[in-house]
Amino acid sequence: MELSTRWTLYALPWIMLSAMAGQLPSRLRLAPPANGLAWTHLGLALAACALSVPLLRRGLDHRLRGGGLPRGLMALSAVLLAAGLGIAVALLILAEQPRDRASVVTAATMNTLPFSVGWSLLLSIRAFSLVHAGLGAALFGAPAVAGVDPFTSVASVAAVFLMAALSLFSVRSSVWMLAVMWELDATREVQARLAVAEERLRFGRDLHDVMGRNLAVIALKSELAVQLARRGRPEAAEQMVEVQRIAQESQHEIRDVVRGYREADLQVELAGARSVLRAARVDCRIDYRLPEEGEGAEPSPAVRSALGWVVREGTTNVLRHAEAARCTVRVQVRRAADGARTAVLLMENDGVPDRGGAGGRGTAGTSGNGLKGLRERLAPLGGTLWSGPGEGGTYRLRAELPLNGHDKHQRYEGDGV
Repeated sequence: MELSTRWTLYALPWIMLSAMAGQLPSRLRLAPPANGLAWTHLGLALAACALSVPLLRRGLDHRLRGGGLPRGLMALSAVLLAAGLGIAVALLILAEQPRDRASVVTAATMNTLPFSVGWSLLLSIRAFSLVHAGLGAALFGAPAVAGVDPFTSVASVAAVFLMAALSLFSVRSSVWMLAVMWELDATREVQARLAVAEERLRFGRDLHDVMGRNLAVIALKSELAVQLARRGRPEAAEQMVEVQRIAQESQHEIRDVVRGYREADLQVELAGARSVLRAARVDCRIDYRLPEEGEGAEPSPAVRSALGWVVREGTTNVLRHAEAARCTVRVQVRRAADGARTAVLLMENDGVPDRGGAGGRGTAGTSGNGLKGLRERLAPLGGTLWSGPGEGGTYRLRAELPLNGHDKHQRYEGDGV
């Protein structure tokens, strides 16, 4: 797109100039000095066309990349234009036939085209208009003084304004389209970077959720195995076998995370939470009241998976940060006055004496990476997550997910969970 735009603009003054190339020398019937001036005038027009290419190139850089103005090239272009107009005035004086004067005016008018094209990107619209107003006045006044018929003078002025408007519109429109293409290309690159960043966040979130609980269980069972081994108890070997099993499961789960296929299963996570917490001597009670498949209005797999991640993260926080003796997990459906159905999951533990946190320190007043990851998981489904201290020195983690597309900020009947 850029190559096509640039070379189309570069060719524009040459295409227009070809309409009058050779016209002046062939049509004038003057003495040799005047005929030489006519050829010189044509040479200046060709030089102006050649100079319009670097002017356009620098103008494109100025508009698209914020480059500086090529003041030296602009000055040289102005000198070529002034010299061409001066030679045109001399030819008007030397020409004796009306036909010759009309040819001179036509050539002088066409000589302004390379200037208009080259300067269209370098001047503001106001300055560009003022400069061409001066050129029009010069092309009207000089022929009138030299005795050229008024129709030719008016036609030359109209031609100057028309070429100026054509140059300004075509060049700036082309640059605008090129800028749009640049922006689209940059947008595609940004989209690609955002996709990579989102995938990294997803992977980090999944890795945290997968490994958090498993590493906590491995640390807990390893510590228990050490204590049993020091006492000479044979149960130490059983605990290490369990550690080996959990480590192998973690390897499989990490492979699934890398492939992007892993989804948490709510009932599996609830069973795992009960087993792990009881192994840590935490009395875990599960109250599960979601409708199953075939019972009507059952949660979608995405909702079950999201709630499964909440159970996993909540269990991890209890193991890591809490000194809990009991933990309750309740999952049920609440119905609003307008019929909206919402799955509500509440995890509550009593292991936060004075430290705060998601079942412990560090999250009563702040939000850890795990909770941030959960909020990111729930947000696309219209869900919300709340965590904070409860009554009687407890800590609560509450997640809500709509089941039938209603507003996630609905108020529910009753006390809820």
